[in-house]
Amino acid sequence: MPEASDTVIVIDDDAEIRRSLLSLLRSVGLQTILHASVAEFLKAARPEGPCCLVLDVRLPGKSGLDFQRELKSEGAELPIIFISGHGDIPMSVKAIKDGAVEFLEKPFRDQDLLEAIGQALEQDRISRQRRSEVAAVRKCFQTLTPRECQVMALVVAGKANKEIAAELGTSEVTIKVHRGNVMHKMQADSVADLVRMAAKLNV
Repeated sequence: MPEASDTVIVIDDDAEIRRSLLSLLRSVGLQTILHASVAEFLKAARPEGPCCLVLDVRLPGKSGLDFQRELKSEGAELPIIFISGHGDIPMSVKAIKDGAVEFLEKPFRDQDLLEAIGQALEQDRISRQRRSEVAAVRKCFQTLTPRECQVMALVVAGKANKEIAAELGTSEVTIKVHRGNVMHKMQADSVADLVRMAAKLNV
């Protein structure tokens, strides 16, 4: 189910289509922002909460597919639903392969669009949650000293305190202290927790 903070951004140069989509999306309680072009979208502020793009394939200036590639190359995780009056199979396959949630040919059923939007918004919610978790773990990781970072990497690799001490040329007691600091600073309850955190950071 869409939530109050969910926003759908429509980019379509056809004013009639924009009006029609605005009416449909508002009827199911979705906040909707309309743009006639990619340039217009780029000048506007991005919504705070989960959002997705309903994007026309053929647009003045930058095409929808060009814009999708640009977003992807910048690492922007914004779910896209393509709508097109001139779609073909190779075009739709390309769009889906590049990460589009759906490719709908006009005229499409309202229900098909609403289902795709629901899927896209859920995808963005999950993506935002993941980015938030990674940011929190990174913040903790940045409080570690260089030696604690070394110890964490070796703990995650499954090494015992004795092995870590030998590898780092220090005493087992010192390693226990470092290990305790790592667990405390990373807010980890177990080594398994630490392993999951390291995976999020690619450490």
